[in-house]
Amino acid sequence: MTVNAQSGLWEMLWGAGPMVKFVLLLLFFFSVFSWAIIVYKIRLLRKMEKETVVFYDMFWKRRQFSQIYSATKEFRATPLSAIFRAAYAELSSVVPQSTVALPQPPELHKDDLDRIQRALRKAVATETAKLEYAVGFLATTGNTAPFIGLFGTVWGIMSSFRDIGAKGSANLAVVAPGISEALIATAMGLLAAIPAVIGYNHVVSRISRIQMEMENFSSDLLNIIAKQIPK
Repeated sequence: MTVNAQSGLWEMLWGAGPMVKFVLLLLFFFSVFSWAIIVYKIRLLRKMEKETVVFYDMFWKRRQFSQIYSATKEFRATPLSAIFRAAYAELSSVVPQSTVALPQPPELHKDDLDRIQRALRKAVATETAKLEYAVGFLATTGNTAPFIGLFGTVWGIMSSFRDIGAKGSANLAVVAPGISEALIATAMGLLAAIPAVIGYNHVVSRISRIQMEMENFSSDLLNIIAKQIPK
């Protein structure tokens, strides 16, 4: 973009009406918050995915729940750690001071298994809510930003036609500046919405994979415990 084009753009922005400026400012904040959420979530999910793989390996290598529980303090990013702690806490209430070995845990009853299953479901739901926190803002930005920008454009065009009526002239020199100022709002709306939609789809797809990992881990953990119930 040349210097003249840049100065022309700033002149249009500063020359826009109060309502259009308010719309542009609102879209600017939508865009900034969207980018902040996208960057934060991607960094968090990357760390979470790496820890999940390491935690899975550690879970199957160590043979006692008490040892795994002690190791969960080192895994604060992965939700599998929180899910295991929830199951271990419920299991400890059934078997106090449990040092449960994976191959031969203490004998349990079906009621105990139901309690542990409820604890796992609650933990999965809690961790899912944490994962989805603030992601809805990206969807809101993607859905509403174009319409907010369109509102600013319509308002700007209305103001332009009002000025045309006041001046009594409709030549291009009179119409073009007001129309171009108004169209900036639509461009800003798309500029805020497009990255938000792309970021939302990317983040949601990665969250879905982590949710699947949580469900699989919960099933594996529950199956290990269920083997100790008498037939």
